[in-house]
Amino acid sequence: MRSLFADVRFRRLFAAQVVALTGTGLATVALGLLAYDLAGERAALVLGSALTVKMVAYVLVGPVVGAVADRVPRRRLMLAANLVRAAVVLALPGVTALWQVFVLIGVLQVASATFTPVFQSVLPDIVTGEQDYTRALSAAQLANSLETVLSPLLAAAALLVLSYSSLFVGTAAGFAVSAVLVAATVVPPVAQRAPGGFGSRLFRAVPQLRGLLALNAVVATVGVISLVTTVNVVRDLLGGTDAEVGLLLAVSGAGTAAAAACSPWLARRASVRTVMLAGAGVSLGAAAATVLLGLYPSWTAAVLAWALVGLGPGWIMVNTGRLLRTSSGPGQRPALFSAQFSLSHACWLVTYPLTGWLTVTLGFAGTWIVLAVLTVAGTGVAVALWPRTGADLVRHRHDDDVDHDHVARARWTRRGWTHSHRLVVDERHPHGPVPV
Repeated sequence: MRSLFADVRFRRLFAAQVVALTGTGLATVALGLLAYDLAGERAALVLGSALTVKMVAYVLVGPVVGAVADRVPRRRLMLAANLVRAAVVLALPGVTALWQVFVLIGVLQVASATFTPVFQSVLPDIVTGEQDYTRALSAAQLANSLETVLSPLLAAAALLVLSYSSLFVGTAAGFAVSAVLVAATVVPPVAQRAPGGFGSRLFRAVPQLRGLLALNAVVATVGVISLVTTVNVVRDLLGGTDAEVGLLLAVSGAGTAAAAACSPWLARRASVRTVMLAGAGVSLGAAAATVLLGLYPSWTAAVLAWALVGLGPGWIMVNTGRLLRTSSGPGQRPALFSAQFSLSHACWLVTYPLTGWLTVTLGFAGTWIVLAVLTVAGTGVAVALWPRTGADLVRHRHDDDVDHDHVARARWTRRGWTHSHRLVVDERHPHGPVPV
């Protein structure tokens, strides 16, 4: 880990991520309380709708970013996104109507949909070693997890003496500092243009990436529980205070932090498939715990459920970057990371409004039963689509000329070179394998 942080580029980008995430965590708590002020008991529906606007922006903007990230300097994209986000959150405390919230959230998330996948695609170009990259992913996810722990705690402390609108100022400061750090970082250009086109097309070619699509659905189905229902669970189901909203969110963040902290250790002892499917198993436990909370409300059940809600999806998310990196070449990574960003958030686009609507119409227990059924389905599909360890060695052929080193152990037939290896989407396989 020490060698990882010796790289000044990684150190600055990591710091930029941390301060931006801290500000975002403060805004998450403030936005939930703003929704409660504007809508009262219907806050879950309002918050779910606002987050749906966020997901629409992510789904629509993500593929566009993937298509232009190898043409526009990536540092410029990240810098512009941070400045836009800082300006928008400064305007949020002044809103007086729900439509204003939706418009500002839309602009904010267009900027976030630009920053995040570009940042993710830069990371493997800066940290090139496999073990160091795994550590970098864990550090990035750990920062994200600690943000979900520390930011709510900071928010809870601030709310004891300040109004929630002051939290938006902290968010703007985080984005401003992040912009300064990005501006001071040398970001390498994309090594080469990706011949495979939009990254969403590349997902169809690789078996393990098709399994990842189902795991994205599991993450969105379980993770939405804490993001949409926490305010109403604390205030209405458990009779808690505004400060306790932040504390319960911190419990979920602690679960995700635990997943990030143990991931490097697990990566050395188990395949990425085993680790990610184990995360899906923990997510099933989280869904069951929320059903228990709905039937028998208590703070003990809430803490258990929220910890598992953080742990299970976090286990999957922290290893997603490893899977994308080993399944693609350098030229395909900007498109592939942007496609993952867009496709994963398409799942959230479904679960956000669904959870908000179900909470209002069915109550907590009914909502969480539906989400538990969807989690079981997503896990089953992931197991079916993702071949077992070693089964993703695909026998295929190359019809065109390729470099000699790549086909050194291949067998020549009338139709081309035939060989087998772990499938990646790269400059030699831009559209996936040509099967034998």
